[in-house]
Amino acid sequence: MPSFQDAQQSATNAASWVEQNWSTWLAMGLQILLIIVIAVALRAVVRRAITKLIDRMGRTAEAVNGTALGGLLVNAERRRQRSQAIGSVLRSVASFLILGTAALMVLSTFKINLAPLLASAGVAGVAIGFGARNLVTDFLSGVFMILEDQYGVGDVIDAGVATGEVIEVGLRVTKLRGSDGEIWYVRNGEIKRIGNLSQGWATAGVDVTVRAAEDLDKVKETLDVVAGHMSKEEPWNELLWGPVEVLGLDSVLIDSMVVRVSAKTMPGKALTVERELRWRIKRAFDAAHIRIVGGTTAAEDATDTPDPAATVAAPSVFSNADSAQAKATTPIAPQQPEPPVK
Repeated sequence: MPSFQDAQQSATNAASWVEQNWSTWLAMGLQILLIIVIAVALRAVVRRAITKLIDRMGRTAEAVNGTALGGLLVNAERRRQRSQAIGSVLRSVASFLILGTAALMVLSTFKINLAPLLASAGVAGVAIGFGARNLVTDFLSGVFMILEDQYGVGDVIDAGVATGEVIEVGLRVTKLRGSDGEIWYVRNGEIKRIGNLSQGWATAGVDVTVRAAEDLDKVKETLDVVAGHMSKEEPWNELLWGPVEVLGLDSVLIDSMVVRVSAKTMPGKALTVERELRWRIKRAFDAAHIRIVGGTTAAEDATDTPDPAATVAAPSVFSNADSAQAKATTPIAPQQPEPPVK
């Protein structure tokens, strides 16, 4: 059992050891506290700066009209998701770099050799990156797609593996709604090409096929009237981004000719404008007595025009009947009996 003197000696040694090292501990504590305070403050400042930058980008995109940036249309939901994704990526990267550097500095304060730790972390990172290379590819592709603003919510895109309207843009997966209502989950790393059908403007083209005997001046005058009325009426004056133009003859055949009508429209509205144009052109041509080749008109033309094959075939029918009647009225000579066989 230790005596009182031994306990007193141990306490004296401990007190002297603390007295000798308290300055070192105090210095290490202050250094660690300073590192943590600087890291937290720097992280808050960087995150705040990123948030302000993202908000400024959103306001700039909102103020851009339809003709700038290649005519890119950005809606509120698209701006919100894009800003949220970009801000999340930048804030995560900044936090990882700042806090990771602070942690390494704290470990170095305790005189810990960081070389084996960094080597182990590098090997583990390579192994994880090799095993999850598809995930890393999807993530990096999603980051670049968002930063470059290749597409956004509300755009109709052709991603190669699927086509539809973008309903959500993520860092790993893009969600598309197809024409039949199905939802496609497309990994960003699988998208090799993107055709954005909602950027810039679209072209509505209608080919009008009329008979070759029609008056071209009358056809053009009728089409110009249809184009002028449609350009002034709502809501077509908002969907049309340019006048409806009669481009002229697209092709000329023996019995018909094709007149091309074109218009620059809002993205995604070309099919709607084409249907309305066909409707108006058909009604205007009916009122102007201009025959459109194809469909019912072609059947009527076939009915009005006698069939040369029928004309040629008719005499052959009567000639066959006359020949049959002649055979019926011609007397048949009696057959001679065969001689008996000897």
